[in-house]
Amino acid sequence: MSRGSSSAGRLSRVSPDLVPHLLRLAGGDGPVTVLKDTKVLVLRVGELVVKAHPAGADEKALRARLAVRLPGLMLAPLKIDRVGDRLVSVWPAGIPLTPDDLEEPPWEAGGRLLARLHAQPVPPGLPAMGGQDRVHRAVAPLEEGHVIRQAYRTLDLAPRGNRLVHGDWHLGQLVRFPSGWLLIDPDDLGYGEQVWDLARPAAWYASGLVSGAEWERFLGAYLAEGGTAVTPEDPWRELDGPARALTVQLAAIAVTTARREGNTLDEAAEALVSSCERILATPPTS
Repeated sequence: MSRGSSSAGRLSRVSPDLVPHLLRLAGGDGPVTVLKDTKVLVLRVGELVVKAHPAGADEKALRARLAVRLPGLMLAPLKIDRVGDRLVSVWPAGIPLTPDDLEEPPWEAGGRLLARLHAQPVPPGLPAMGGQDRVHRAVAPLEEGHVIRQAYRTLDLAPRGNRLVHGDWHLGQLVRFPSGWLLIDPDDLGYGEQVWDLARPAAWYASGLVSGAEWERFLGAYLAEGGTAVTPEDPWRELDGPARALTVQLAAIAVTTARREGNTLDEAAEALVSSCERILATPPTS
């Protein structure tokens, strides 16, 4: 599909009126691909990626996050603009994870990048990370009494820490460039407890969705690169609470998505819900 195609207006389910403005901000010609279309609309236009951030986002906080520059570590936007009530950012398009990558995920690259991020000082004016808020938002649609909500009530989500945190790290936050892998998506970048950046793969591992070997590749690379978010001798002392929180968040998102789309839970979602049942049965590590 080329820029200006008659089908461009049908690209977005969220706000089709956004699309022409995003194409204009991208400039130039090239095939248009929808990369994400939820509360966030992300289009690839030729060699650029254009992202319309959520309506109602805290603009001051988001601008502070987008202003962070960590060369060789985190991708920086080429342009920031506004379309109506939404901030829009324009980025270089790298190579995201491919099916071949998923056969052998870049766990080591992810661990090393996180360790290097965690060694950076917190830039002035950066807000707190958004990790705990993501858990609250994920659980909100579920009814009282649901096992996920029961597990949620056992969590300690008090904000802590004052170190630099990505805030929403997973393998999809890696993009490859000629110089190597870089971190992307600073929308939750902030200060807080750095162990939260390790919590999603830890939750996958605890739920049986990631093998022990893959988990060790990731954690081993993080520690070898100097990462200090966990104690090498007993990493679960720090990981237990955040991993429980991410398990609850991921399970809630899976259940809400399945309900909205009229689908039954897949195997991964079932594993996450089962993990929530184990959270209820197992006291947190003190």
